[in-house]
Amino acid sequence: MRLVQAVIAWGGHATLPPRDYDQIALQLTGHAWAVVAEVRRCCTPLPPHAEPRVLAEVVLEETDRRLAAQPRLGTVRCAQMHARQVRARYERLSRLQAAQPAATPP
Repeated sequence: MRLVQAVIAWGGHATLPPRDYDQIALQLTGHAWAVVAEVRRCCTPLPPHAEPRVLAEVVLEETDRRLAAQPRLGTVRCAQMHARQVRARYERLSRLQAAQPAATPP
């Protein structure tokens, strides 16, 4: 998350070589896919029509489209778009975790 925060906070001036921005975007994309997997795992125990699950599934469809389609362009803006995707997935994950049914004691 430190990388996400740092990238989002960058100004508009490119100070790194384009390949570095590509590498950062690639790392953020991998991180976003990991969070997506966790969101999917958290959806499983929820009833099929539960609002948190339905919203998460919509977000997951959008994420699949965006992450698959977003090219790495070697720019600050591109890296920031990937960072925002990671942040948004963590926000959805937090909401899903809050909606999880409480574990019953044995």
